[in-house]
Order: sequence, then structure tokens, then C-alpha cells
Amino acid sequence: QVQLVESGGGLVQPGGSLRLSCAASGITFTRYTMGWFRQAPGKQRGLVASITSGGSTFYTGSVKGRFTISRDNAKNTVYLQMNYLKPEDTAVYYCNAEYSTNPTALNYWGQGTQVTVSS
Repeated sequence: QVQLVESGGGLVQPGGSLRLSCAASGITFTRYTMGWFRQAPGKQRGLVASITSGGSTFYTGSVKGRFTISRDNAKNTVYLQMNYLKPEDTAVYYCNAEYSTNPTALNYWGQGTQVTVSS
């Protein structure tokens, strides 16, 4: 059974920091591209950052220079360090695991963790 369990969300003031964690089980973690998505009320879920099995990273423009994604393959865990948080970062953050090699495509989601940036 595949499980992605997020933790680390909460309430933080603007300019503050949070670190999200996502612990994966039931998958061969090293084969998967891991990503963080977020969904604010009334908006579509969108990609925030991702990291491939080889360690290549991608960030959406609004978080570049503020957020850092990393992975610890020994712990089957992916992290999202979020600094200089802004109110517009408020959303539910979801962990995603993706494995794609023709003809196989696998995609899994965590349950989400709330991040609220407010004074």
C-alpha cells in the first residue's frame, strides 16, 4: 500500500519559515520524481517544486529564491523548505510521487497539509 504522509504545515507570520516533510512508503522511492503542489481556496492545484530521482529541481516562478526542495533517499522523504513566506503562499500543500517510463505511469498523492501565512 502506497502512503505519502505530509507534515510540518501550520500558521506562520509573513516573512517566516516552515519546512514541510513527506514520508513515502510502499514505493521504490529512488525511482520517483517527487513534487509539492498547492491549492488555495477557489483555485486549481498547481506545481510548486519538484525533484527528480537524479536530483534535478524545478520551481514555479513565484517561489524561486524562497523555497528549496530536497530529498533524503535513505529516509524515503522529500522536504520543502519555505522561507520569506507571503500571505499568497497560503494553501493546502500536497506531496506527489510520479514514476513514468513507457508504458507505465504511476502517480500518488498525499492527504495535504495546511499552510497559513497571516499576521
